[in-house]
Amino acid sequence: MLPRSWLLRAATLLIAFALGTGALAAPVGADPGGPGAAKGDPRKSRGLFVDPKMPAYQQGGVYRDAIGSTAQAFWLIPEAYDTSQVRAKVLEYTGDAAAARKTPVLTVYGIPGRDCGMYSSGNPLTNAAQYRGWIRQIARGLSGTKALVVLEPDALPLFSSDLQACPQKPTGWQGMLRFASRVLSKVGAWVYLDAGHSNWTPYDQRPAVLKAAGIGFARGFSTNVSNFRPTVDEKAYAAKLLAGLRKLDVKGKHYVVDTSRNGAAPSSDGYDVINPTWARVGRPPKLVFDGAFDGTLWVKHPGESDGTVNGGPPSGQWCDFLADRLLGRPESSSC
Repeated sequence: MLPRSWLLRAATLLIAFALGTGALAAPVGADPGGPGAAKGDPRKSRGLFVDPKMPAYQQGGVYRDAIGSTAQAFWLIPEAYDTSQVRAKVLEYTGDAAAARKTPVLTVYGIPGRDCGMYSSGNPLTNAAQYRGWIRQIARGLSGTKALVVLEPDALPLFSSDLQACPQKPTGWQGMLRFASRVLSKVGAWVYLDAGHSNWTPYDQRPAVLKAAGIGFARGFSTNVSNFRPTVDEKAYAAKLLAGLRKLDVKGKHYVVDTSRNGAAPSSDGYDVINPTWARVGRPPKLVFDGAFDGTLWVKHPGESDGTVNGGPPSGQWCDFLADRLLGRPESSSC
């Protein structure tokens, strides 16, 4: 369950490969996850799954009460669950959610070149064929589960940036995102293709990038994953993306906002995003289905490190004092 870094932290990761799915075209006028598809859908009425296996829940005490008892996304990363294991892990998690009669929420985070080789480097998937095989196994596990899926945080805004931000972005990344969006949506998942956040600029061309990356297959997009922007700013950002998509004849899309750590005003420059000391947990997630706004999620796990900055351990590790900061509590002496 690795967090991700943001635009100004991206650096070189040499990956070169060819993708055979580039001919896939997004059905721009279609909305496979739209209101018609959602009629009578259990995701409209069930709450989000609170997984007792999440790190904060396992910590017990105040961490369980204040963080672990809130629904959070289950992260699928190839370092933890490779192609031979990931289907079984998806079945286990979604089975637990079904037993609780709740909606499972997952984050797929395994595209080659992920994070441009920075804090979340170490991805064993190095080419498009490997990625497609991994995604197919995830899809087999998700079939019929009525899950929500946040697809590849940071990938689209990072890879669509200039070469200085991500000098050796993977060839064919849009095709990989199209493939994942199509295959995961086909088995009934509501897929939200990650679109960065409101302070990740410029983003005038992002609607066109979303279209090329397969949002036509998806329910919509996610914003603010692992970041700290206020929800009101994210809604305004989403409105601009939706308007841009409509101009491109991509209509009826929806969005979700990650509120896991946006409970305080961000730093003035907006770039202190690695375990910032000022951050606080945000409002608990809730699906509201208000027009295009599907609601809020906790995608990032509060209390897990972003990387070795501001006293944090390596990316993805639980740390008591990072959780204390987010809760506004006196900090523990160590992780």
